[in-house]
Amino acid sequence: MNASASRARRSRRTPLLAAGAVAALLVGLSACGSSDGSDSSASSSASGGASAGAFPAKVATKFGEVTVDKQPQRIVALGWGDAETVLALGGQPVGASDWLPFGGEGVGPWAKGMYDKKPELIGTMEPEFEKIASLQPDLILDTKSSGDQTRYDTLKKIAPTVGVPKGGDQYKLSWEQQTTMIAAAMGVPEKGEKLIAETEKKFEAAAEAHPEFKGRTITLGSRTSEGFGVYVGGTGRVDFVERLGFENNPEAEAKAGESFSVPVSKENLDMLDADLTVMAPIGIPATDISGDPLYKAVPSVKAGNDLVFDDKDISQAFATDSVLSVSYALEKVVPLFAEKVAK
Repeated sequence: MNASASRARRSRRTPLLAAGAVAALLVGLSACGSSDGSDSSASSSASGGASAGAFPAKVATKFGEVTVDKQPQRIVALGWGDAETVLALGGQPVGASDWLPFGGEGVGPWAKGMYDKKPELIGTMEPEFEKIASLQPDLILDTKSSGDQTRYDTLKKIAPTVGVPKGGDQYKLSWEQQTTMIAAAMGVPEKGEKLIAETEKKFEAAAEAHPEFKGRTITLGSRTSEGFGVYVGGTGRVDFVERLGFENNPEAEAKAGESFSVPVSKENLDMLDADLTVMAPIGIPATDISGDPLYKAVPSVKAGNDLVFDDKDISQAFATDSVLSVSYALEKVVPLFAEKVAK
């Protein structure tokens, strides 16, 4: 699959719960809301385009074109990976959501030390709107999110809000789109373009250095307390490996629906078989996967062509899929893949 096709497949996450009713104090903040219109401007792209150069900056979203009148000074970053992207572009969120969660400053080790001051941590699926309002933001970012209308309508009463792009509901947003939209809202589109180009060169270099990846099948799966699952096209994890030349598990793709993964019963664990099988534990010890007799019977596992991530940072880098985390994952994961594919 070529790079442009890979970029068209966006991340999917678990559906977001509808936001609760806004507190009375938020009603009075509606005058601070975004200047989004009912129709997107023809000059703005659905993927998050912006006017080049100075403010006002315009960003196209599912909810209409959002205008940011001046350089934002107090950014609240709520979407999955939004805070890391702001940091990568030189900003300092005053509030942020910690999705995985990392704890501390709410970002992974690839963003360690980038905050001057720890942000106020905000809830994820049900953010505390009163807390957000108390931070007096002049820009709210919710680019990798559910696309829920109620959530957006509530947030835009607090400050101009850049939500999901058209077609970006349920976290279907690539790190490139995320970087482009946030760079536009921050008034630094050229910096965003440069950051994307630098990261794409890292993928290209890794793929060129490992031609053995090209055309090899790969299974990207996980196990939780509820059982096994395999990720399908449209997720950041799959996009990552496709950029390196791998082909995602064809059987999983054949069963793909609207969700980001397909469940795999214990009776059908052979579905995990591929040239390379990569598994991540979620909320369980890695040994619950590697020590499972049925897992060990999968052909690729028996042949030693599997990886079970016991390093939480690596697993979370895949899950975050931000412009910072994918670079970290390239550095840490590609050597592990190469060792296994060479067997």
